Amino acid sequence: MDGIVIVDKPQDWTSQDVVSKLRGVLRTRRIGHGGTLDPMATGVLPVFVGRATRGVEFFEHAEKIYEAELLLGTITDTEDVTGRVLEKRTVSVTREELEDILSRFRGEISQIPPMYSAIKVNGQKLYDLARKGQEVERKPRKITIFSLECLAFDGRAARLRVHCSKGTYIRTLCKDIGEALGCGGCMAALRRVRAGEYDLSQAVTLETLTGCENPEKYLLPVDSLFAKYPAVTLTSNQEKRCRNGNAFSVTLPEGQYRAYSQSGEFLMLAAVEKGTMTTVKSFFAV
Repeated sequence: MDGIVIVDKPQDWTSQDVVSKLRGVLRTRRIGHGGTLDPMATGVLPVFVGRATRGVEFFEHAEKIYEAELLLGTITDTEDVTGRVLEKRTVSVTREELEDILSRFRGEISQIPPMYSAIKVNGQKLYDLARKGQEVERKPRKITIFSLECLAFDGRAARLRVHCSKGTYIRTLCKDIGEALGCGGCMAALRRVRAGEYDLSQAVTLETLTGCENPEKYLLPVDSLFAKYPAVTLTSNQEKRCRNGNAFSVTLPEGQYRAYSQSGEFLMLAAVEKGTMTTVKSFFAV
């Protein structure tokens, strides 16, 4: 069993909870997820099954799109509403003021990761330190906000749509926007609507998967992960060299490709440079 199932992760489940549940549903141990979602978050969680797990490393760099609720005037230790409230402030913000502030957060920006995160400092996870009441210095990280728009605003809560690079903490983005407005803020809700090549239109609920007699039918093919790359069909001789891990000559422009056998089997993600095709990652059955 090989493929990728796009789960609409329910609230209050960890990403690993989903994987553990699907191990039983799909009757396989070879399974993993891409792009961790916090327990309070919902939405697109790609789960890789069988040979597809070889592609998880490529998903780590995928861009994401989120819809988040920013609650102004509330500051918490976790930067979202699940944390301890540190301060409450009066909110007097117009839609125009909010839109003006949002413009400062588009493009490449620096972001200081939250203490409640899995990042390690001197071998210790930040959230373990945070739970002990400790706070340590965190180095700013460069991230990219490709787009940031306000979908709705009632004077206190704003619904935001964020298209961002890997490593972006939406909780921290909400906190920083609140600080820039002078009233503080935190994240009240989060839903991932797209991750890499996958969006909510392809997502399946856990209830559907667990109540289905044939959950395998929801597995997307492994090569869907690389849909943005052009496809090429290898000759029999090229396929043989591919299966042996050898490079071979091609008459193709430089770049990355999805390589297939004559029968249509997805063989590998390949790279072409100076007329030579090499394996980036193989996916064929051994």
